[in-house]
Amino acid sequence: MKHLLHHHPSPHRKVDMLHGPLSGKILLFAIPLIASGILQQSFNAVDVAVIGRYSSSHAIAAVGSNGPIISILVNLFLGIAVGANVVIATYLGQKHFEAVRRSVSTVMVVAVVSGFILLGLGTTLARPILEAMSAPPEVIGLATRYLRIYFCGMPFMMVYNFGSAIMRSVGDTQKPFYALLVATLCNLVLDLLFVAVFDMGVDGVAWATVISNGLNAAIMVWFLLREEEPVTLDISRWRISAPDLRKMLQIGVPAGMQGMVFSISNIFIQAAINKFGAEAIAGSATALTYETYCYYIVAAFSQATIAFTGQNYGAGLASRCRRVVAVCMAYSIVICGVANILIVWQAHACLSIFTSDPEVIHYAVLRFHTVLLYQALASTYEVSGSYMRGLGYSFTPMILTIFGTCILRLGWVWLFPRIDNSFTMLLNIYPVTWVVTGTVVIGAALYVQHRVFGKKPLQPDES
Repeated sequence: MKHLLHHHPSPHRKVDMLHGPLSGKILLFAIPLIASGILQQSFNAVDVAVIGRYSSSHAIAAVGSNGPIISILVNLFLGIAVGANVVIATYLGQKHFEAVRRSVSTVMVVAVVSGFILLGLGTTLARPILEAMSAPPEVIGLATRYLRIYFCGMPFMMVYNFGSAIMRSVGDTQKPFYALLVATLCNLVLDLLFVAVFDMGVDGVAWATVISNGLNAAIMVWFLLREEEPVTLDISRWRISAPDLRKMLQIGVPAGMQGMVFSISNIFIQAAINKFGAEAIAGSATALTYETYCYYIVAAFSQATIAFTGQNYGAGLASRCRRVVAVCMAYSIVICGVANILIVWQAHACLSIFTSDPEVIHYAVLRFHTVLLYQALASTYEVSGSYMRGLGYSFTPMILTIFGTCILRLGWVWLFPRIDNSFTMLLNIYPVTWVVTGTVVIGAALYVQHRVFGKKPLQPDES
């Protein structure tokens, strides 16, 4: 029998979340996640850049405007991966290793099943959703083809994302990064081969992404097969554990629903952007690439909050949990804020990577100054919501975030043309809702913390 994880840790790869100072450990955990997020976004960014250099603005719009559609279909299952992260981390904190083994096998079955569900949904619903979003006639055909091919890679994408959730729960964020690095390089090479050499256009970048996702999943499975107990991927014991699945769903479904509703609101915003024409769509999509890059900073510290809180909550270390959320919030706001400012400062240099069309650049710069510059504010509700999930409370942040990122935004989309029918006024929706949502979610997190821990004093072994 293999040695248990806590007997022979691998300190060069795994972060000990339960002992020692937190600041350095959280940063060590988050940096590979930020790098992984940048690489993950680079799949789409490379697609947009290659299409921008070798095709038209219509092709850029077809590839770049599909983010909200992909998100609405994928986010429910990525939320379940968050639930898996919390459940496994909590079991590890409790040193309940048999439950960890059950959860790992459950997670991988769910990953495969969810990937094929998404394959069916994406290929079936691509065009109806694009039509509902008022996609321009010159874009909709290309966008539909891109989406239908893209969703062929969903089983691979789910295996990677659920596998990454397992690795994060044990403090290993480096191996998922290595897998993504290889896959991103593969995507770049195949994009150039399929588009620049074989002139496959939108189809070429889509198939390049599918093949690269397949390589990504294969590397992740290879890593998991060689992991230490109790997180080793043993295919012979793959089965669903109903109690563990229920726990994952209780945390993961609200997180996924939040992401889905968030994406629904973005679809309505995208539909409003579509009315400004193909150049506005392309400009917004190009600027959104950088927003997504920076968002992965926030997401990395949100994931760190979940993993560290889950393990420390499982171990009963209350004041260490409080320090986790404070450190993660500070890191997220400062690092994301610096990245936002640097990109806006070098706006034209950043945008010239993707396009030389002056109209596209004009709309992208407007989005930079209206949205990207204030994006660090999203840390307030993302990190606070992740803290509540790490403590086992997923419904509360879902409801509050749906209010802030869906209901308020839908109201804004309905109202803004009646006040000022401009591109900038539409985009003001983002900073306004970040402030409102952050305020209420932080308040809720403080209430949940008090409810879970009360006024438990700092204990010497928790510092």
